Amino acid sequence: MQDLTTQPFSGLKRETQPGSPHAAPGVGLLFLREEELRTAQDMVFFALRDMTEAPDAILAELDFGRAHHRTLHWIARRPGLKVGELLGILGITKQSLTRVLGPLIRQGYVAQVPGQQDRRQRLLTLTEKGAALERKLFEAQRERLVAAYREAGGPAVDGFKRVLRGLMRQQGRDYIDSLEAHRAGRGPRGGT
Repeated sequence: MQDLTTQPFSGLKRETQPGSPHAAPGVGLLFLREEELRTAQDMVFFALRDMTEAPDAILAELDFGRAHHRTLHWIARRPGLKVGELLGILGITKQSLTRVLGPLIRQGYVAQVPGQQDRRQRLLTLTEKGAALERKLFEAQRERLVAAYREAGGPAVDGFKRVLRGLMRQQGRDYIDSLEAHRAGRGPRGGT
């Protein structure tokens, strides 16, 4: 059997055995082969499909979709969120957001008020009805996440979070960093 610990792969060498206490992230790199990446892509597809199945059913009963879920999620995470910030987080146009936000406001799930310093700003919060719906959607996904995290264990969860972070653009990374800083009591929450 060929020893792969010093064989070059994609211009890099594996200097230590994967899984050793001194192995750095990225050591091994066999997971960067195309078939492994395609399998990862397949897994992301199935995970997303299965994570959204229960919330999609709840939303369908209300004639809402995933865009409504994302909107409710971010307003719940950041009460008083500015419309412009929500546009940036969702990465959609004003017209698309209007189609999603309009029914949420009209049906009493979201409240919109002018900003205190700048009256042109529109600040978004969930109403009691909106908070209840967002909580129901979260609970529909919570148990799946809890079960997956328990099955994988702490080190795998940490690695999973690093992979997810690697998939994010800088805006998402900045948001997560600010959320972590807020939790640790070091600064404002959720800046974008």
